[in-house]
Amino acid sequence: MTDLSALPPAPGAGECAPASRRAVIPLRERGQREVFCGLTGIVWLHRKMQDAFFLVVGSRTCAHLIQSAAGVMIFAEPRFGTAILSDRDLAGLADANDELDRICVELLARRPDIGTLFLVGSCPSEVIKLDLAKAAERLNARLLPRVRVLNYSGSGIETTFTQGEDAALRAMVPVLPHSDAQQLLVVGCLADVIEDQFRRVFEALGIGPVAFFPARRAGDLPAVGPGTRVLLAQPFNGETMRALVARGAQVLEAPYPLGAEGTSAWLRAAAQAWDVPAQRFDEVVQPLAERAQRALARYRPRLEGKRLFLLPDSQLEVPIARFLARELGMQLIEVGTPYLDRQMIGAELDLLPEGVQVSEGQHLERQLDRLRDAQPDLTVCGLGLANPLEAEGYATKWSIELVFTPIQGYDQAADLAEVFARPLERRSRLKV
Repeated sequence: MTDLSALPPAPGAGECAPASRRAVIPLRERGQREVFCGLTGIVWLHRKMQDAFFLVVGSRTCAHLIQSAAGVMIFAEPRFGTAILSDRDLAGLADANDELDRICVELLARRPDIGTLFLVGSCPSEVIKLDLAKAAERLNARLLPRVRVLNYSGSGIETTFTQGEDAALRAMVPVLPHSDAQQLLVVGCLADVIEDQFRRVFEALGIGPVAFFPARRAGDLPAVGPGTRVLLAQPFNGETMRALVARGAQVLEAPYPLGAEGTSAWLRAAAQAWDVPAQRFDEVVQPLAERAQRALARYRPRLEGKRLFLLPDSQLEVPIARFLARELGMQLIEVGTPYLDRQMIGAELDLLPEGVQVSEGQHLERQLDRLRDAQPDLTVCGLGLANPLEAEGYATKWSIELVFTPIQGYDQAADLAEVFARPLERRSRLKV
């Protein structure tokens, strides 16, 4: 079992990182990249925010990507769609702004349940310089207060797929109401069941009021101001975090709530900010942590000693590597991540095993060469690499599954372990 008392205490609100912070020097790679674009974030965002609609302004390729990723049939009336740029738009023979306004008005007339409309930019809309910010202003003047129109870019030219969530939440920050009152704001898209679990724990600890961002309805905007303490639930919302800090909020630095250890440290950061007595914290948290550790114990024999290589894709790689190494005994060969944002994952870097290789960015061919030299037992990678690597004989796990699967918190710790045990179990059965 993990000794929770061995974790370094999380800095309080406004405190700097500890002077003893480990200096992790990453291998920086620049070259071929293999990632999904930020449009993919719509798939989980539209499920979370039940009164929001995401309208991609893009090509048929964009439409096919979202439709395939979401697996939603046309007659299911999903809360996303694509305003397809035609040859006439690209050639300048039609006024794309007028066409976009017409499509939005028709959409909202047909879907009166929509309270927030996101205009999502894509590679094609950015190439032709279609100004979606101006379009949002124009439509707000026409549609407020019944519908609020926001915009963000989901273009994959320079981003990875989880940054779609960051861009969407960042677009909402300017319209959040102001409040000086003390509150806890949990930032990052979480499954409803996990949100409910955390609410119960915060209530038991006497921490509150607590708001989650995004909320289940996009129109339920949490207030923000100098009394707001931000607890990050996802490591890829860096721009949102910085926008909230600019509004006066203070970030509570902590590891992410993955596994028993990470969840306890995450909750402890909030408890320290609210001056929760240590005895009360232990009374509430220890039974939950011990139950999670017992559940994890079933998976440790399957994963302990197995060698792991994480290719950059989701920005969840560093917290996942910490969890697998410290709580399940896996050996880390390389931990690759698209971007190494130390403001977001500094506490996680401190908990990685000494000397582990961390890489930032991607040069696909070089990373694949290192992977083949290392011959790992399990490789975490993007969807486009999994099948070719499986054909070469490597066991793989899609990193995108970590975003779609509820994995945060005590009750999901064993589910997270099973995500990595499953491909190894499948491989062992195929060898028989």
